[in-house]
Amino acid sequence: MQRLILALPGNEPFADRLAAACGGARGRIQTRRFPDGESYVRLLDEVAGRTVDLVCTLAHPDGQLAMLLFAADCARELGAAQVNLVAPYLAYMRQDARFHPGEAVSSRTFARVLSAHFDALVTVDPHLHRHPALDAVYTIPATALHAAPLLADWIAGNVARPLIVGPDEESGQWAGAVAARIGAPCVVLRKTRHGDREVDIAPADLGRYRGHTPVLVDDIASSGHTLLAAGRLLREQGLERPECVVVHALADADAHAALCRVFTRFTSTDSVPHPSNRIGLAPLVARALAGAGHGPATE
Repeated sequence: MQRLILALPGNEPFADRLAAACGGARGRIQTRRFPDGESYVRLLDEVAGRTVDLVCTLAHPDGQLAMLLFAADCARELGAAQVNLVAPYLAYMRQDARFHPGEAVSSRTFARVLSAHFDALVTVDPHLHRHPALDAVYTIPATALHAAPLLADWIAGNVARPLIVGPDEESGQWAGAVAARIGAPCVVLRKTRHGDREVDIAPADLGRYRGHTPVLVDDIASSGHTLLAAGRLLREQGLERPECVVVHALADADAHAALCRVFTRFTSTDSVPHPSNRIGLAPLVARALAGAGHGPATE
């Protein structure tokens, strides 16, 4: 029996690509809001005995969580053999410690909620900082896929003589992995953060890389301030107008417009629907779903 791929609202294009990549059947969910704002969910396909994969990127989790949990519980109550969550972007990884008295450690709470409703989780490059791995907070099989090879292959096919640049120390792992795959030079800049929206990038002597096209590589672009500061620094060094490639594009319309003014192209994977999407993740996710703990493509 084919596994059933169900998309929460806004995730239909990714679910279509995933179903095609893994040979699954594309199921249907009916959703709506009652006049008082409560969520209505109805599964329109037979789920009994099937592996069900709910696709929901969690870029805006507060407005998505109720429908997602209702769909998961409904599938289980109707006899699904396994209920998995495919969340190309996984939210609530930032607050991974109690920095001030009384703070909620939301990464742990969110993990407990999802672990209670799903049999397995597949995501792409979660923002792990103090948690060493997803299994430090999730009690279900949780697979963290890595998009660096896909970013590297896109850069190799679209940018001549790239210089891979990490905009700060945290991005060094992404930049190094991408550069190693395509044999490109790599530099990592140093950042000082003064607040959520104020950053400084330390000057760097990059004159020896003139003739290369700088490509800033990072996992997440939200406000874009770090990437913008790094992009301007590269221009001040007399380098070619830079490119920027990220895994998760959370930038709103204003931030995206600002990024496009500084970079030749701002490119992302399709983990979050965004005008910058150029790198598809469905084949990567499909291979993970066929692996242990997530049910076979066919039964």
